[in-house]
Amino acid sequence: MMRILLAHNSTYFPAQGGGDKSNRLLMEALASRGHAVRVVTRVENFGVRAHERLVAELASRGIAAEAAGGESISYELGGVSVRALTGDPHLRTFFQRQIDDFDPSIIVTSTDDPGQILFDLAVKAPRARVVYLVRATIAVPFGPDSSMVSAAKTDSLRRADAVVGVSHYVAGYVREWSGLDAVHVPISLLEPGAGFPLLGRFENAYVSMVNPCAVKGISIFLALADRMPGISFAAIPAWGTLREEIAALASRPNITLLPRTDNIDTLLERTRIMLVPSVWAEARSRVVLEAMSRGVPVMASDVGGLHEAKLGVPYLIRVNPIVRYKPSVDAGMVPVAEVPPQDPAPWEEALRRMCADRAHWEEIAAASRKAALEYAKNLNVLPFERLLAELLTRPKRGIGPATVSKAPLSEEKRRLLALMLKRRAQSASKAGTSHWFPGIEDGPAGRQRLFCFPWAGGGALPFRPWREPLKCEAAVVAVRLPGRESRAAEAPVERMEPLIEALLEQIRPHVETPYSFFGHSMGAGIAFELARALRRNGLPGPGRLIVSGARAPQYRLNHRPPPEPTLRDFIEELRRLEGFPPSVLNNPELLKLALPSLLADARLYRHYSYLPEAPLETALFAYGGEADPNVTAEYLNAWSEQTSAAFFRREFKGGHFYVESAQTALLAALRADLKAG
Repeated sequence: MMRILLAHNSTYFPAQGGGDKSNRLLMEALASRGHAVRVVTRVENFGVRAHERLVAELASRGIAAEAAGGESISYELGGVSVRALTGDPHLRTFFQRQIDDFDPSIIVTSTDDPGQILFDLAVKAPRARVVYLVRATIAVPFGPDSSMVSAAKTDSLRRADAVVGVSHYVAGYVREWSGLDAVHVPISLLEPGAGFPLLGRFENAYVSMVNPCAVKGISIFLALADRMPGISFAAIPAWGTLREEIAALASRPNITLLPRTDNIDTLLERTRIMLVPSVWAEARSRVVLEAMSRGVPVMASDVGGLHEAKLGVPYLIRVNPIVRYKPSVDAGMVPVAEVPPQDPAPWEEALRRMCADRAHWEEIAAASRKAALEYAKNLNVLPFERLLAELLTRPKRGIGPATVSKAPLSEEKRRLLALMLKRRAQSASKAGTSHWFPGIEDGPAGRQRLFCFPWAGGGALPFRPWREPLKCEAAVVAVRLPGRESRAAEAPVERMEPLIEALLEQIRPHVETPYSFFGHSMGAGIAFELARALRRNGLPGPGRLIVSGARAPQYRLNHRPPPEPTLRDFIEELRRLEGFPPSVLNNPELLKLALPSLLADARLYRHYSYLPEAPLETALFAYGGEADPNVTAEYLNAWSEQTSAAFFRREFKGGHFYVESAQTALLAALRADLKAG
């Protein structure tokens, strides 16, 4: 059992925003797994009235609260012990007392603490491992999405034992702009036992928007209301909505202001279409999944993590994203953004069709619900729990003061510093550790290894959460190719042949220990060609070859590379893939930094041509997503021609990136297949 303390520098319950609700559900899920969980939180404004208001609110919901004078309130919710500071504004002192009293083994902090007030105390706890959850890139102290860049605070975050992004976009952003080894595992869970009632109906009254404010795209929402007077809109003001924005909403006769609610179903049962026209880099947005799971179509901006949240279902609409913030905050303590002009025309066109074409609305509603429910089936706390458990097996990061730059560094210099620190850390690690196979010597001697080859643009970090669940069957060794993560300073490889030659030399010292290969998408082709190269050189091959999300290679027999697409066409193709940040795609300056490895991988696979050889004498497993339109069962079955040994095909719920959405089922299959034979 772990002792987990959440440092929540915001309102916990009732929730003010999606991040608050997500943190609550995450803690309750951990408590349901038998862990001791405590939350330190606060009210929005300290004082006697706030204290009395929270006591009354909890009582109205049947929650018994115990007051410690007029300073704080204690209560139990969902198996979690909550300590809410209400009357005394000294949050640091209150938090330190909770650390001393609870003696946590894990402290979870997050971007709801943008000043790192609680994080700085957490890392000083003598035994607690500290996890930093990134739920909003605006609140981190680095990169183009940040409202307040700080080299000192970025350096401070290096003391965290783990950094977890709420989406692939967020984790990639953190890695790109800070050099921190951020990973993505699900941390935005849904209500347990919700049942996901079907609430979406074409006859529902409203086109709705939650938290209309500048960064959330209120200008687009107001423009649509003005252009479509015959449509009824609903606005639910929340943490970001200012008094003048409420007045602007109330002045439109076709906009109804609805009260804030922490039961999303009371809104969704009245909503025909949900609008999420954010113009900042939205990390993920839980309302998208909540609406889609109830059969309510969502029209969202193509920014930040919204591409992932939409699960491949229309509509994603381009906006002119925020690129600068003023050095000030508004009345709601939200950084003041310089919001560029927006074009509501594409939104109007899509919304008019959705409101007029019932058959189209029903098609999108059904696709939304199907995709969301498939995703929800595999959404649970287990990957995050495994990450926490793994942290306890490793030494705690140093609790001394972080290195602080004496003068502000430019963004480019911070990136170079992060890369230099990573490479220095690698040089200091024990002899034999490989840049190509990080951590290869960490596993027990003689245990089977599973070499994992990434998809185009991917790296080693997404495979890190696999280590714990697969540890009894194999030691996971993620392959880190040149040009990404800690090897970002190296030139990426753009052709299959030299990459296989390099991998062959790197893996040669490790083939005497039993091993298997797993490769997804482009990684499947690399794993296959490396297995054949090992055979040609008379070296022991993998015991199992597990190829995922890829057509059999013979479809590339006599392949002639097509002309290289324009950057615009290439980017449009990327928009159809999960896990790559649209905000980077929309910014030419960021593209020069973020796309080298992805462009190189695309060139590598574009020029890859299959040459026939005898089938491998290796058991071959072909995995795929049931909803992957480009890799159907026919293409998976064709892999059987590449082995003279046993062949198995497995399909999982989800599309091309089922490796994320169906990760629990995938890992269960890997455990079984790594034991087989």
